[in-house]
Amino acid sequence: MNILTQKFNTKHDTAPFSQIKNEDYLPAFQEGIASAKAEINAIVNNPSEPDFDNTIAALSFSGEMLERISSIFFNLHSAETNDEIQKIAQEVSPLLSEFGNDVRLNKELFERVKAVYDKRASLNLTPEQATLLEKKYKGFSRNGANLPEDKKTKLREIDKELSKLSLQFGENVLAETNAFQLHITDEKDLSGLPEGAIEGAREMAMTQEKEGWIFTLDYPSYVPFMTYADNRELRKKLALAFGAKGFQKNEFDNQEIVLLIVKLRHERANLLGYKSHADFVLEERMAESPQKVRDFLGELLEKAKPAAQKEFEQLTQFAKELDGIDVLQKWDGAYYSEKLKQKLFNLDDEKLKPYFQLEKVLNGAFTIAGKLYSIRFEEVQDIDKYHKDVRTYEVKDENDELTAIFYADFFPRKGKRNGAWMTSYKPQYIKDGVNERPHVSIVCNFTKPTETKPSLLTFNEVTTLFHEFGHALHGMLANTVYPSLSGTSVYWDFVELPSQVMENWCYEPEALELFAHHYKTGEMIPMEYIEKIKESASFQEGMATLRQLSFGLLDMGWHSLDPGSVTDVKTFELEQFVSTQLYPDVAENAMSTAFSHIFQGGYSSGYYSYKWAEVLDADAFELFQEKGIFDAETARLFKEHILSKGGTEHPMELYKRFRGQEPKPDALLKRAGLL
Repeated sequence: MNILTQKFNTKHDTAPFSQIKNEDYLPAFQEGIASAKAEINAIVNNPSEPDFDNTIAALSFSGEMLERISSIFFNLHSAETNDEIQKIAQEVSPLLSEFGNDVRLNKELFERVKAVYDKRASLNLTPEQATLLEKKYKGFSRNGANLPEDKKTKLREIDKELSKLSLQFGENVLAETNAFQLHITDEKDLSGLPEGAIEGAREMAMTQEKEGWIFTLDYPSYVPFMTYADNRELRKKLALAFGAKGFQKNEFDNQEIVLLIVKLRHERANLLGYKSHADFVLEERMAESPQKVRDFLGELLEKAKPAAQKEFEQLTQFAKELDGIDVLQKWDGAYYSEKLKQKLFNLDDEKLKPYFQLEKVLNGAFTIAGKLYSIRFEEVQDIDKYHKDVRTYEVKDENDELTAIFYADFFPRKGKRNGAWMTSYKPQYIKDGVNERPHVSIVCNFTKPTETKPSLLTFNEVTTLFHEFGHALHGMLANTVYPSLSGTSVYWDFVELPSQVMENWCYEPEALELFAHHYKTGEMIPMEYIEKIKESASFQEGMATLRQLSFGLLDMGWHSLDPGSVTDVKTFELEQFVSTQLYPDVAENAMSTAFSHIFQGGYSSGYYSYKWAEVLDADAFELFQEKGIFDAETARLFKEHILSKGGTEHPMELYKRFRGQEPKPDALLKRAGLL
């Protein structure tokens, strides 16, 4: 009996992680696919006339078992992977891509969907039902349902190939991240580094039974080294290794993979009648077209570039005066920025970290969510977990009803990819009168506790935690009928609004006093630090904006132009970076070969959406600032029109209902000090 294909006999139907064996996955996927196919066949062979319930709703609820198996497996593939899981992923991905195409290219199924779609005006549907119908119809028409058979076959081949390539891309990046270590044996090379970073590096060396200290390309190790290490040569060595991931002409090289992915995406878009991959993707986004994205990025570039150039000159001058540096290089950026920031604001992360103990920050996020949305978090020990570091919570509403299950996984380890993300193990939906509550998780890579200290966060990690927690609230407070419209299932350039808006609370005294207390003395963070955090929030914002815009422009370059003539990844990149480049180029490094957001994650033609959502979040938070950051009515509007609604209506309609008007970029430019 396969545990993954049975009804889970667990508390709140949570995933039975400890009982799953790796050998369960492949047969479970096969059974899940077979069961989903049977459900599809039942819809196709239904003798009744196609209507909303027997076709569209039935389709929306089909494949539930397969969905759960997939979410468990692929979440572990990111958070707790090993060679065996990676091997299974390579076997399973083509099966899933094939199944997806079997559904999308199923002629009889499409005919039923189209029959309902064609009479939509007379069906008297709710807004959510109308959205679901539109999405289901487009899911077919945008994925080849109207193509002749030979082109459908071609499409299947492309999709299969793409699913394998993006997996390979990600595994190469992880392998390159794990392959490099900076092993230091001379204590003087640690000069400038904070105690916590040194302690972490010492523990890393001890786990490998080596003398000295080991620094890696994982963020909690890499970032402090680049920010504080006085030894410029070693910073250079680490930076070169970081920037060379997938660009070393070895077995993990991603250059060919990048060129193949963009060419296949372009070919796929052409096959479906679109000019480019970006045209295809943006049809289903708030931004609508590549031109609109380029205009948006261009407008921000125009505002940010003069500020960025001024900031860069100031930084260059500062490094020259301080250390006689003639040409500022990429491995100098974080180091001198931190020194300049300390000089201007007398504020550094090491001063702040004692006030940001992970436990307290997490409880602070819980308290803030409670004040805004009347929910509470209760840590429980009787829910299964996939690693001992994971923490599990029941989330309850004001009537003590279960709102969600929440998992939190905070520390780096070998089988976990870099960065931070939110995900879910089970979506929210309403079926047979039962409101099924979601199981939501956030995964981060924060500094681990050591023998002498709890986990203390940099301010950047504090905002990261709030960001992912904002996504989690979007998932947890979902209240929709259909699983495919629930929670974060929204337009991609809207999905970052709930996460980015949450970060604003990290800068507000009223919120900070709830959690920013010294881990030893319990003393509240001094007001002057809060003032400085606020003041320094727009420090080098021009440069930071330029950096984000450069990623967005690179993404649009790869996906809105015909990549047919591109033969060299590096040359192409340099062309895309012309308008945003500040530092001299580093010949040994490339960005694209480790740009997982667009080649492994779902951000292809969508990287601009971080900035797009910043416009929304600055505009939205302005209302909270006007009314009070814990104002019950504003929070109710945000919960009712944004958080609980998922993708049930067009995001601009939802936003206008919350805000009373369309968003304006002025709030963002003002906040960033660029106006």
